[in-house]
Amino acid sequence: MYTIKLTLVAAETIQKLDSKVQRQVINKIEALKQEPLLLGKPLQGPLKGYRSIRAAGQRYRIIYNVIEEEIIVIIVAVGIRKSGDKKDIYELMKKYIKTGLLEDKKSK
Repeated sequence: MYTIKLTLVAAETIQKLDSKVQRQVINKIEALKQEPLLLGKPLQGPLKGYRSIRAAGQRYRIIYNVIEEEIIVIIVAVGIRKSGDKKDIYELMKKYIKTGLLEDKKSK
């Protein structure tokens, strides 16, 4: 079984969700303890190395990284998929990486 860790960004986002959505997101995160490499899909391009799984009625995405050697799943970010919107979770992830906000989280 994998250990789940959350970045500060992910933890803060989850705390702000309404209780129903929050419960659905947490249930998905709990499922990642078993088979994180089978549940999510690998991301491409600048987000290569991260994985994504859908939650809360397919609207939310949980972005995570699996560190096999340490049996850890790091929940990097949680957010809504809004294609073409600057608040789209994938666009936010690119900004986080560009600004170095997640750089040390991925390498640990």
